[in-house]
Amino acid sequence: MRSRSNSGVRLDGYARLVQRTILCHQNPVTGLLPASVDQKDAWVRDNVYSILAIWGLGLAYRKNADRDEDKAKAYELEQSVVKLMRGLLQCMLRQVEKVEKFKQSQSTKDALHAKYNTTTCGTVVGDNEWGHLQVDATSLYLLFLAQMTASGLRIIFTLDEVSFIQNLVFYIEAAYKVADYGMWERGDKMNQGIAELNASSVGMAKAALEAIDELDLFGACGGPRSVIHVLPDE
Repeated sequence: MRSRSNSGVRLDGYARLVQRTILCHQNPVTGLLPASVDQKDAWVRDNVYSILAIWGLGLAYRKNADRDEDKAKAYELEQSVVKLMRGLLQCMLRQVEKVEKFKQSQSTKDALHAKYNTTTCGTVVGDNEWGHLQVDATSLYLLFLAQMTASGLRIIFTLDEVSFIQNLVFYIEAAYKVADYGMWERGDKMNQGIAELNASSVGMAKAALEAIDELDLFGACGGPRSVIHVLPDE
């Protein structure tokens, strides 16, 4: 029997760690992660950042596979990533009408919500009860959707979902002139809840647009209809 390499042993240790600290909290139905044991809501930004550890570990297993069990572990980790990203997609798809309205109004009341119910993917607070307009959170989702897809993960399944992702590109493309509540959800620096331009949102939107431009969301199985386009600002 072939002995385990040092890198394989270390990866197994990391796998046990992420299982204890992250994956044990993943909802088995929606794939979402609650903010904490006491706070059950799922923030878009927090979920994306949290699942990056799982994605990175899956890539490491894929690259350093000593045995078939390592390939199986890589697949298992990657499917946990797909499940969470699709859970967030389902949350946003339920607010598709907001995306359409926001493209015209760019109003804070028409923004996608920043957090959702972990077990149902539904909203948890009203449109005016939270600083929902956080362009950086939506951009972060698109950025890593693009990178994960480019790495070989299949997150988007249908052309309807492709169309929605294209709409999210239109949603964030005017970030340089859209005042939002920023990554701290508080708006202006005086914490008065007034939306303002945030460099973090503009930078994240730029990174997302560059990453997803001309990307085929179906990967090697796609065609012209599954390619995302980023248009120059008018």
